[in-house]
Amino acid sequence: MTGSVTEVARPGTATPVPEIRGRRRIPPIVPVLIGAVVVAALSYVLPPFRNYQLATVGAYFTVTAGLTVLTGLNGQLSLGHGALMATGAYAFALAQNRWLTMPLSFLAAIAATTLAGVVIGLAAARLRGPYLAGLTLAVAVVVPSVTSTFDETFHSDMGLSVALDPPPGTIPVERWQAWLCWAGALVTVLLLAMLVRGRFGRDLRAVRDDETAARLAGVHVARTQVLAFVVSAACAGLAGALFAVLAQSVSPGAFPLTLSLFLVMAIVIGGLGRLTGALCGAVLLVALPALAQTAGERSGSQHLEGNLALVIFGVVLVVVMLAAPGGLASIRFTRQSRRNR
Repeated sequence: MTGSVTEVARPGTATPVPEIRGRRRIPPIVPVLIGAVVVAALSYVLPPFRNYQLATVGAYFTVTAGLTVLTGLNGQLSLGHGALMATGAYAFALAQNRWLTMPLSFLAAIAATTLAGVVIGLAAARLRGPYLAGLTLAVAVVVPSVTSTFDETFHSDMGLSVALDPPPGTIPVERWQAWLCWAGALVTVLLLAMLVRGRFGRDLRAVRDDETAARLAGVHVARTQVLAFVVSAACAGLAGALFAVLAQSVSPGAFPLTLSLFLVMAIVIGGLGRLTGALCGAVLLVALPALAQTAGERSGSQHLEGNLALVIFGVVLVVVMLAAPGGLASIRFTRQSRRNR
């Protein structure tokens, strides 16, 4: 889409010159291709551990992108996305150990979480505010207990190991993981960007802003809310499968309740409703725990090391909300608006 063009007089002359108002909308495929090139280049220059962190950012980006569409664009709060990631991870592990075919295992993970998203979304469409938060919080608590109930299938707290086809010998495992995780993240972001730019995105925003007005305008509110939850759940399932590839195992301890809280805090700090904010949040999810671990090791206190990440996240959340209420992704737009004033 192009910006509008009008003619204005240049100072000191009477000749009108064209002035372009508005900004050109960049097609989503352009930043996705740029991101793919940047990730590929970084994977060759970074050491193995940094490549592993790069892959982890990609996996987190997959789930934060879906969550920011659900919470930022549609206004539904979910405290259970960590459990949806666990659902995808276990589905991937069971399928991979049975068939040893990664594309089929990824599809199984997405299908399982999509089905879970339909069930939770149907219930969530009838709830608001704290009731919706309570429902998703219950999901985050119930899913780990399922692994203990069906011990023979999920091996309780021991979890499942994931059988993987090794990458070709010339490709280091960490670089292969970075490519795989970012391929999933970039495809997810491309699909989400195309979705939210169309009618579906307008329906999401209309329902978030005013359900009554949206209903009068012909938007099917309940169906839009369920679809938003399904799309977000599918993203969480893919992210869980990517985490299973990274860890090569799945256990309830990898998806605690605090993970769901961290995901919500990350998209708030990054910027609700913006995919660039989801990327900022994904980077913070990797960088801040690493910073907390380093600080804890230097202090020599294991107790401090275990709780410092949550403290740092809380402090960053407060500081960002005071300095930029729209999140990190809004800082550039805030400066632009100040210049326009």
